[in-house]
Amino acid sequence: MTSQVAVEKKKLEQPPLKIHYLGDRVLRQPAKRINHVDNEVRQLVREMLQTMYSADGIGLAAPQVAVNKQLIVIDCEPENPAAPPFVLINAVIKSFSRDVCTDKEGCLSIPGVYMEVVRPELIEVAYKDEQGRPRTLKATGLLSRAIQHEMDHLNGVLFVDRVENSLALTEELRKQGFSPQAVNPIP
Repeated sequence: MTSQVAVEKKKLEQPPLKIHYLGDRVLRQPAKRINHVDNEVRQLVREMLQTMYSADGIGLAAPQVAVNKQLIVIDCEPENPAAPPFVLINAVIKSFSRDVCTDKEGCLSIPGVYMEVVRPELIEVAYKDEQGRPRTLKATGLLSRAIQHEMDHLNGVLFVDRVENSLALTEELRKQGFSPQAVNPIP
């Protein structure tokens, strides 16, 4: 169920990939499905994990590193070397609970901004792993939230688009040097 792509969970001086920030057009394009899971995809997974750990993240979507592919990596336990990360290729949410929860979210593409976001509590997601095998996963809590957050990236949606308190959001974005005009609120 979890990744077999071996990467040491540590910060690198020079991560292999560059994370793009709010306002960059690459973050707003819908990602394309991956037709064939091969060594090139697995190498991208390794580089995304190294980049994510280097930035102290728990999730990273390929569009954040300017790769227009439906690929996300997640590790809700970056401090635990024994906990392998999740690799989700062409992920699709099959179902989600009516129960919702509100929690703070942040994003490697919007550093320093943390805001409350409402999301379904429980999801069931279908995806391919890094070997190209079909998988399904029921997720709740932080893992559920992280998957939904990263899957939004695959559709050109950022967590700030889902923030309901636009005044607080505008203030936070300006404090961190981001333009509130870069937000695309979801009605």
